[in-house]
Amino acid sequence: MTMSQLMNRLCKCTVAVATAALVVAPAASADDWVAKWSNGHKIENKDKGHKLKFGGRIMSDWHISDEDASLGGPDTDGTEFRRARLFFSGTVYDRIEFKAQYDFVGGAEFRDMWIAVKQKWDGGKGKFKIGHFKEYYSLEEQTSSKYITFLERSMPVNAFAPGRNSGIGFEGQSGDNFNYGFGYFYDSDDFGESVDEDRTNLTGRVVWRPVFDDGNIFHIGVGAHLRDYGDGTARFRVRPEQHLTDRFVDTGSFSADEATFLNLELAGVFGSFWAAGEYHTVDVDAPLFGDPTFDGLYLQAGYFLTGESRAYKTSSGAFNRIKPDSNFGDGGGAWEIAFRFSTIDLSDEAISGGEEDNLSLALNWYLNPVTRLMLNYVTAEVDNDAAGEPEGDADYIMLRAQIDF
Repeated sequence: MTMSQLMNRLCKCTVAVATAALVVAPAASADDWVAKWSNGHKIENKDKGHKLKFGGRIMSDWHISDEDASLGGPDTDGTEFRRARLFFSGTVYDRIEFKAQYDFVGGAEFRDMWIAVKQKWDGGKGKFKIGHFKEYYSLEEQTSSKYITFLERSMPVNAFAPGRNSGIGFEGQSGDNFNYGFGYFYDSDDFGESVDEDRTNLTGRVVWRPVFDDGNIFHIGVGAHLRDYGDGTARFRVRPEQHLTDRFVDTGSFSADEATFLNLELAGVFGSFWAAGEYHTVDVDAPLFGDPTFDGLYLQAGYFLTGESRAYKTSSGAFNRIKPDSNFGDGGGAWEIAFRFSTIDLSDEAISGGEEDNLSLALNWYLNPVTRLMLNYVTAEVDNDAAGEPEGDADYIMLRAQIDF
């Protein structure tokens, strides 16, 4: 898609979103509606229980690469719009919530597209959701791309987390210390249609915060994902946390009946310091290949040089928006340094998908709550016992300019 085509699509969608907001407004007099900016565009009619939001995100990435020739191709220097999204979401009549989000990178595709019924009870709240949304799995996956610390999520999360699919789910929260989500999903394409009605997933996640107070959080989470391979084939592969390059570890497609995914999450925020990690393991029922088991983990930590704390959202059990103590212009914004180690092993029994270790460093500048510049350095080491498969080292320097509105 050319830049002019992308901008044309964005303009058309913006007009459609604004028109939709105006159509809703006549349900009450103009005096009942309040339009405001709160790190995004919002229109509210509290008396009628209507709260509407519209906006989007732009992420422009730039890459410099140095890959060994043994990894199979030329260096992948270049630039891309990693995400260019628009959304319209809200609550109507207090109880009904919805979200429609499109990504225009590569064409207009669904991201979130769902309807939910909300309910509150003594000590808790929850919602029954139906549509196209993220399955309940993984801290880093549940953290929005607007709020992740590095340009890309870690290798084990990209390889094993199911991401968005079409299904039904229930998510709930009890106080500030406990939340959960469970759902049944069909594997679906980027427009919410089921690719194969026999490929189904049963997924759940539970999070407990034994410590949760101002500036101090301790998070423990567990997730499970049961996948039925209706067409009888499975495949696991992942890039080295740089989106423009090839996938150097790859099992290829192999016959399988089902798989059980498990993950453990640990995270903490202690003033300006934070840390997080996840361990993932996948047991595949594939008798012809010896029932292989694959696994991976990441460990990451960061520190705000300007004194902020990493924000956290209890309803999703995930990290949230950073709000600098002083915005650029009035001050210097917020500055963060971070480190990550990630590893993945896709070789077991008769499958030789390879192993890879990544080490990443990050420097993030939050100019204000909706704008940031991100600088990443990633070094990757690929090891593969299979003849002819990629093996070697690679280094990447990446820059992102990001805004959400």
